[in-house]
Amino acid sequence: MPRASAPRFTRMTSEDRRAQLMDVALAGLAKGGIQEFTVDRICQAAGVSRGLILHHFGSMGGLLAAVYARLYRETTPNLASLPTDLRLDALIDGTFAPKAFNRDTLNAWVALWGQIANTPKLREEHRRQYATYVEDVSAAIAALPTAPGRDIDARPLAKSLICLIDGLCLQHCLDPEAMPAEAAKEACRTFLAAQLG
Repeated sequence: MPRASAPRFTRMTSEDRRAQLMDVALAGLAKGGIQEFTVDRICQAAGVSRGLILHHFGSMGGLLAAVYARLYRETTPNLASLPTDLRLDALIDGTFAPKAFNRDTLNAWVALWGQIANTPKLREEHRRQYATYVEDVSAAIAALPTAPGRDIDARPLAKSLICLIDGLCLQHCLDPEAMPAEAAKEACRTFLAAQLG
């Protein structure tokens, strides 16, 4: 008697399916960059029909934006939930922790950053996430003590720190031995100490 073949597609809740598609998309970005981010490759890896990406995300740009937001949530510490005196240490330690500071995650970031200029939905999501990030880091900096007579404008300093962090992450992505996590943390703390006096 012939065996019944397994169903080609698996039923999932909408939330689980969205998560699965983002998992597959992130894995592709981490391993092969943006060239892995195609409808066919994602659908084949997820075992779904092409229409599900449109159904859940509206477009490939919508999927990119969702993946970007998820990566922010997963790799950026929630500073607002911490006491003000612990926020910058949590930011530095969390950013350069193994969960966030590894080749796969950084490869995904680099692939996503490269698409921001050309993908309107991703650009909107980047602006939204970046604005929140700047506000959180600014608030953390504003809560720090400074040297007597030193007046700090927290917002520009937050943007400078974020740029330093992004650059250190990029250097680690290019050559992990040249920019290990401990050196990256020390660079951030040295920068902040110099600015705050």
